[in-house]
Amino acid sequence: MNERYDIAIIGSGPAGLSAALNAKIRNKKFIIFGSKEISNKLVKAHKINNYLGFYGKSGAEIRDEFAKHLKAMEIEITEEKINNIYSMGDYFALMVNDKMYEATSIILATGVNFGRPFKGEEEFLGKGVGYCATCDAPLYKDKVVTIIAYNKHEEAEANFIASIASKVYYIPMYKEKVEVDSSIEIVNDTLVEIVGENSVKKLVLKNREIETDGLFILRDSISPGQLVPGLKINENHVEVDRLMRTNIEGCFAAGDIVGAPYQYIKAAGEGNIAALSAVTYLDKIKKNSKEEK
Repeated sequence: MNERYDIAIIGSGPAGLSAALNAKIRNKKFIIFGSKEISNKLVKAHKINNYLGFYGKSGAEIRDEFAKHLKAMEIEITEEKINNIYSMGDYFALMVNDKMYEATSIILATGVNFGRPFKGEEEFLGKGVGYCATCDAPLYKDKVVTIIAYNKHEEAEANFIASIASKVYYIPMYKEKVEVDSSIEIVNDTLVEIVGENSVKKLVLKNREIETDGLFILRDSISPGQLVPGLKINENHVEVDRLMRTNIEGCFAAGDIVGAPYQYIKAAGEGNIAALSAVTYLDKIKKNSKEEK
């Protein structure tokens, strides 16, 4: 049986970290998924003047302060990418490639890095379009696969797929040098449209076309509606109330994912509220189960 956490937090920006601090203070068993770098977006910020107590600091300096705080409170970030979250009634199942985590409540704090879908992406989702290469790799044995990657660390997934597929095209959306297996064809181009009938057949790029059986789009994070089936979305953001509750019981959301203004201090405050709401939810469940006994 899988170990079950009280709270699973997805995202390690200010909202996710703030939620983790409060989960720790309230002695809940929790796990936080994200990057040990904490937040790429934060690191890239030149100067931040509207975060109380951090006047004139760069994003990198604030990130370092966040890291110190986590270390002092003995909070570890788990560097794994959550591909899907399913509500199972009294708990949530979080899918990570071939592994599964369980949590009684979840806090979504993934930011808004998912971008707009490509033309045809939503139409062919599950019909040749996917977001986790290692999960679906067996389906593409001896077939042609294309990978669009937004981060250098996705090169490992491309190399893995290359050991299974007959041909792999790799479209990097990042600036660092691409270092993938020599059998992989690197395509420096931009996707315009995904074309097919019942499943993906070809990709129309700006400068060429590629015939492919499958397309993996490896973004930093996937859109919340695709991450958690049944989640209520309003204008590309997760709909929440003042307590950061979503329409799914036990599921909370905080930070940029719930809408503008996209401010670090606002995200941290919402992470605090989401964690306290999750704690209240957990305590209510505990009380009810005691009364039933």
